[in-house]
Amino acid sequence: MKIGFIGLGAMGRGMATRLIEAGHEVHVWNRSPRPVEELAQRGAHRLESPQGAFAGDAAVTMLADDDAVRAAILGSDALRAANKKLVHIVMSTVSVAFARELEKVHADAGIAYVSAPVMGRPEVAAAGKLNILAAGDAASIERVQPLFDLIGQKTWPLGAEPHQANVAKLAMNFLLASAIEATAEATALVERYKVDPAKLTEVMTATLFAAPAYAIYSKLILEGEFKPGFKLTLGLKDVRLALAAGEAAGVPLPFASVVRDNLVDAIGHGDADKDWSAVSLVARRRAGLPSKTGGR
Repeated sequence: MKIGFIGLGAMGRGMATRLIEAGHEVHVWNRSPRPVEELAQRGAHRLESPQGAFAGDAAVTMLADDDAVRAAILGSDALRAANKKLVHIVMSTVSVAFARELEKVHADAGIAYVSAPVMGRPEVAAAGKLNILAAGDAASIERVQPLFDLIGQKTWPLGAEPHQANVAKLAMNFLLASAIEATAEATALVERYKVDPAKLTEVMTATLFAAPAYAIYSKLILEGEFKPGFKLTLGLKDVRLALAAGEAAGVPLPFASVVRDNLVDAIGHGDADKDWSAVSLVARRRAGLPSKTGGR
């Protein structure tokens, strides 16, 4: 299959590499050239502009936010010259409002549009173990399912309207941010009472909270290194998008406001470029606990 791939950040590089290694003809574009050169050495074809990504059977967009997708896709007028049989897969986490705008733009251009944001960190993407939240025309999803099978371990169909996948992704990231915040507060509490937080983590992940999210993020909180995996600024972006989606539908999300404020607090203390588990430093500061090794 001839595939255009737009966006080679920490997630996109691993995803595009999986497609290349499976033997697909992958044409790549990125705002900065270095990742393009790296994938070209693996067999990818360089593109000079995002328009070239829309000449094949499928185009995958994996960019950071609404503005990046708007600039690359709408700003370049890529859809006008696209192959009319192509399926455009937007795997970015974007706002619900923008996802709806994309629905109209693609319909007007006569281009199939599938929204398929993913769940997983960069190392999960590289291993092809992502969970893919997909929404759109069922026939279009079926056409690109072989690509999803290379990138992810499971595809979760969520509806016929692409924006439905974006709602689900924002809900999942809100749940994840809430789990990180609750874990941070709980570990700060036990540590203040001189209980080893590692023991709490052991109990937590072996009993009531035996789930990957708690295992992964409690480990990061305990280690305190916070090496970028999913940047704190991106976490703040997603929580804000969840709040905006809630407001638009008349759904209050009061705890999302708490998490947003704590993410802002962490950024204000210089932790913007760290993994979003660095929000745990806020709970530590408020509890009067010393900073972790990798923290401030």
